[in-house]
Amino acid sequence: MTTVGLLYPGHSAEDDFPRIEVLLDTDIRLPVFHTDIGEDAHRVDALLKMGADERLAEGVEELRLAGAESVVWACTSGSFVYGWEGAREQTRALALAAGLPASSTSFAFAHAVQALGAERVAVAATYPEDVTGHFTAFLKAAGAEVVADRASGIVTAAEVGTWEKDQVLELVRAGDHPDAEVVLLPDTALHTAGFLPELEEAVGKPVLTANQVTVWEGLRLAERKAWAPKLGTLFATRE
Repeated sequence: MTTVGLLYPGHSAEDDFPRIEVLLDTDIRLPVFHTDIGEDAHRVDALLKMGADERLAEGVEELRLAGAESVVWACTSGSFVYGWEGAREQTRALALAAGLPASSTSFAFAHAVQALGAERVAVAATYPEDVTGHFTAFLKAAGAEVVADRASGIVTAAEVGTWEKDQVLELVRAGDHPDAEVVLLPDTALHTAGFLPELEEAVGKPVLTANQVTVWEGLRLAERKAWAPKLGTLFATRE
């Protein structure tokens, strides 16, 4: 059995993770441990507080007791808002607190883009424009060329968590760009696990979503390979 511990802020789309467990159809386990979201706002000051080291450390003991082999801070905005170096320090602090390999959803996106061999990406974000800009800057620091970045202006994770499949399909189509090799949907509050192949079919290219790449990153850290085509191109290779 492989257990990936996930630290998730508040409650919005955490039910994606048991759904991913089912789609993986293996002995992989994805226990979710909730951190204090504080103020639910896609606003820089609130996001910096949400991703503070002490808040992430609060869930570490439960995670260890669950037998986690790796841990991922399952929050994109609460990591990239610190910038590349700040996000690295965040994951270092988490690794030290947990005594385990650690990462975040922001780094998961960077590593997943590289794993797909892509260089040009489009961002289809639920966030306000300024927060989306921080994600774009993070991706550029990772070496990706961002050819388009669409901001939807949604302020709270709670609202994002209510989006239905048709709204997510509309978002990925609107955020796509002809020059992009892959489209990124960066919000872990967005439900996507149940229809990843449909998202990719809608734009005719790989789509990376926050909860998908979070699981993939945790498995990468645990050195566990997984094959599950229903989770999109990222999980569709046996290599």
